[in-house]
Amino acid sequence: MKRSAVNILASYIDALHPIIYINHFDFKVIDDVIARVGEHAKCVEFNNALGLIDFKTKSPLCECDLEHFLKLTMDDGFEHETFLVLKDIHNELSNPKIIALLKKIAENNLYNDVYHATILIVSEITVIPRELENYITIFDIPLPTISEIHTLIQDFIRDLEISVEQDTINDIALSFKGLNEFQIKQILNLAYQDGGCIDQDDKLLILKEKEQFIKKSGMLEIVNFTETIDDIGGLENLKKWLSRKAKVFSNLDKAIKFGVDIPKGIMIIGMPGCGKSLTAKATASLFEIPLVRLDVGRLLGKYVGESEENMRKALKLAEAISPCVLWIDEIEKAFAGVGGDGSGNEVTTRLFGQFLTWMQEKENTVFIVATANDISRMPPEFLRKGRFDELFFVDLPNGEERRKILDIHLKKRNKWNKGIDSIALIKETQGFNGADLEAVVKDTIEMAFIDGKTSITTEDLIQSVKDTKSISSTLKDKIAQIKATVSKIDIKPASTPDSSKEA
Repeated sequence: MKRSAVNILASYIDALHPIIYINHFDFKVIDDVIARVGEHAKCVEFNNALGLIDFKTKSPLCECDLEHFLKLTMDDGFEHETFLVLKDIHNELSNPKIIALLKKIAENNLYNDVYHATILIVSEITVIPRELENYITIFDIPLPTISEIHTLIQDFIRDLEISVEQDTINDIALSFKGLNEFQIKQILNLAYQDGGCIDQDDKLLILKEKEQFIKKSGMLEIVNFTETIDDIGGLENLKKWLSRKAKVFSNLDKAIKFGVDIPKGIMIIGMPGCGKSLTAKATASLFEIPLVRLDVGRLLGKYVGESEENMRKALKLAEAISPCVLWIDEIEKAFAGVGGDGSGNEVTTRLFGQFLTWMQEKENTVFIVATANDISRMPPEFLRKGRFDELFFVDLPNGEERRKILDIHLKKRNKWNKGIDSIALIKETQGFNGADLEAVVKDTIEMAFIDGKTSITTEDLIQSVKDTKSISSTLKDKIAQIKATVSKIDIKPASTPDSSKEA
C-alpha cells in the first residue's frame, strides 16, 4: 500500500477534518490504509447487513441500523481517539436524523477539545448532503506511480518465477498507468492465465480491459472507427504535425526518458463538414490507441455537486484508460457563454473551470482532440498557448484538396478512372466542403446504378454537383462569422497553399 495514501489521510485527520469521504470500491485496500493510520485509535465499523462489527475481524457485535450505531458509538470520542468507519451508507445520507447525528459528531470533533472522533465514509458512490458540505472532505486513494507499477510487475514476475524482458516491462507499465493496484493485479493474472507468460501482446489485453471500464461507467463513449490518416484529403500541415506526435506515442517510454514532453492535444477549429471529426478518428488510428468521446451534456446531473462529480469521474476514467485520445466534439456548445456575457449557467462555469484546471495540470497520456465550429463565445483563456500543443484552422478545401477528397471517395467505391477530368471538377466545386463532395460521389454512383451504367464520367459528377447545394451557399453568413473570429487569434492553417490550377 502506498505510503502517500497513509500520509495524506493522516494529515487530514490531524488537521481535524471531521468527515472524510473515501471514494473507492475496494474495502480491503481502504481497511489497510485506515488500520495503518489508526494504529493507536479505536476503529468501529458499520455494515449495512450486520450493523456494528469488529473492524479487524469483521465479526458482528451488535445488529442495528445506522441511526442506532451512531447513537451507540458517538460518545466513544470522549474516551479514545475513535474512527467511525461507515461503509456504503450513501443511501442513508438523505435521512434528516442521520445528517443531524453526523453533524453533531463533526461539531464535537471541531469544537470540543476533549473529543476526538473522525467519521470515515467509504463508498464508490459519492453523495454529499448540502447540510454537511462544509464538514466533508473527499479523499481519493492516489493511483500507483510508474515506479510503483514497476514494483507490482516485478513482484508478480518473481512470485511466478517467469522471465520478462525489461523493454516489455517498461511498455506494459506505461499501459497500466491510471489503473489502481487491484486492476493491475487482476489484468496481470488474466494475461498469465491466457498465455502462460507476459509479453508485448498483453498491451492489447490491457486495452480491452480498459474498454470494459468505459462501457460500465456510462461517462464516456468508446468510438469504433476504421478511418486512417490516408482517408483525409488535404490538411497536410495538420497531418504532418500529427505524424510527428505519433512517433512520440509509439515510443512513449523512450521519449519520456529522453526528455520529450508528453503531447497534450490539439484544438481543431473550422468549417462544418471539413474533416474535423474524421481527424479525431484518424489521430487515434495513427497513434494506435483507443478513441473515447466526452459528451459534457451527459455529465449534467439533477443534484447539487453531481455534475462536478461526474466530470471528475469522467476525467479520472480517461486517465485510467490512457494512453487514449479524448475527443470533445463541438466543444463550443458544451461550454458556450462561459466567462463571456454571463449566459453560461453556474454549473457549466464550474465544469469549465474543472476541465481547464485538469488540462493545465495533467501529466498523463490522454491526448485531447477538441473540435469546434464557432468559437466566438468561447472564453479566450481556453484558446491560449499551453492549454493545447497547437491550434489548427480547417478552412473550406482548396482546389487540390477537393481533387484528393473526390479521388478518395471514388477509389473507396471502386469508381475512380483516368478519364475523370479533375481540373473541370475543381472549377465546378468551388465552395464545397468534404461532406458536400462525398454526397456528390454517392449521388453520382447511385444514379449510375439506377441507369444501368458500369462506370461514371466527369459529366455524371458535374450533374450531381449542379444538383447539390454547397455549404458556402447555405451557410454563407455563418462561414463569414467563423473566418472573422479566427482571424483574431493565433492559429495555424491545417492546409498547405493550393497548388492546383483553380481559377
